[in-house]
Amino acid sequence: MKLSKRGEYGMRTLINLGIAREVGREVLSASDLSSEDNLPLKFVEQILADFRHAGIIATKRGKFGGYYLHKDPAEIKMGDMVRLLDGMLAPIPCASESFYQPCTCADEDHCGLRMLMIDVRNAVSNILDRYTLADVVEVTLRKMRRDKTPIPFAPVNPPAGSEKKGAVRRPVPEDGFLAILTGAKPRGRPPKKKTVAGK
Repeated sequence: MKLSKRGEYGMRTLINLGIAREVGREVLSASDLSSEDNLPLKFVEQILADFRHAGIIATKRGKFGGYYLHKDPAEIKMGDMVRLLDGMLAPIPCASESFYQPCTCADEDHCGLRMLMIDVRNAVSNILDRYTLADVVEVTLRKMRRDKTPIPFAPVNPPAGSEKKGAVRRPVPEDGFLAILTGAKPRGRPPKKKTVAGK
């Protein structure tokens, strides 16, 4: 599975709506959402229209209008959102449950490639369908607070210049969603030394 640009932009937009809701800013304009991650405004507007049509978000009219989550973040499965934006999770159509199409294989039931791709689909689905938008927002905010990073859409952010500057960090396992969710130790911090009483 590979997210398209549409899938990537849509998921980032949805997570930002969840973060905004969590920090007390219920309604955001399309331009707020596009500028937060430097996404093309027209693209974001199209994605928001799809989310609205699916009942995930709603709109508020007026001067302070915009978009807000209509559905509870705890009920929004991340796998459903990827399927909404990009279609199937399986790498090939004959391994998909929701978007199945027969392949050109002479014996689909005994095709080694199909069997392998079914396992790939199951592995991806097991993660994306297990977690909700609420889970992703919670973990994202937990890491931002841990790293003392300014939280987008929060009423008061730390003073300018307090965020970390420097080289782009490469992804490491300790920075992954599951590691943070389960409370893995952040990288770069030495373990605490044990002290023995009386020494």
